[in-house]
Amino acid sequence: MTPENPNPVPPRASLRQNSIYLLPNSFTIAALFSAFFAITQSMHGKYEVAAIAVFISMLLDGMDGRVARWTNSQSAFGEQLDSLADMVSFGVAPALIAYKWQLWQFGQVGYSVAFIYCACAALRLALFNTLIGKVDKRWFIGIPSPTAAALIVGLIWVNHSVERFPAVEWWALGVTLFAGISMIVQIPFWSFKEINIRRKVPFMGMVGAVLVLLLVTWEPSLVLFLFFFGYSLSGYVMALRRWLKNKRKAV
Repeated sequence: MTPENPNPVPPRASLRQNSIYLLPNSFTIAALFSAFFAITQSMHGKYEVAAIAVFISMLLDGMDGRVARWTNSQSAFGEQLDSLADMVSFGVAPALIAYKWQLWQFGQVGYSVAFIYCACAALRLALFNTLIGKVDKRWFIGIPSPTAAALIVGLIWVNHSVERFPAVEWWALGVTLFAGISMIVQIPFWSFKEINIRRKVPFMGMVGAVLVLLLVTWEPSLVLFLFFFGYSLSGYVMALRRWLKNKRKAV
């Protein structure tokens, strides 16, 4: 009679195999907490604080992957945790904040638009996970979920810090729907992964970076919103240019 497990794994080895890397996953948990904090603040009507918290979550989400690569601590566990945290940070949180902020005024239409955004974020993240290693790294298919979230919370931040938009509830409805649909459109958007921060740049490039930094410090909410909005339109503009070019060739 043969034993059921001829090669049992020692308890210490099993524990070591199931252990996780603390540093990169700490950034992921911090991003998740920031999103949770944003949701709770929106429940109390503190929408500007909620918007800033989502931006902080974006910053932390961008750091966890880089920290994992720099410290050689990448793992399958970290990838799954990051996807789940992204769904909360850039899918659930912006949808709930937008609904609590303005979309509730539209009744079932506003409720549906908030859910459409949330569902599109889930589809976008699932699509991204399945396309890893299969598409050109220079391009995203659809805008990334952090960009979509930045459009919504950026509008909230601008509305509270710079000047209140006229008919802001319609802006909220349109931007939320646009952000959700843009995540699942089959249009390539530049990923910025070709930029190499270690490469030498001309002196005027450094001057330009200083000017951009000054613009951000003057009106961070407006500059960030315009940047993400312009980026979200860039894919459609390039797609339109390609379509017109192909149409001319056909003629």
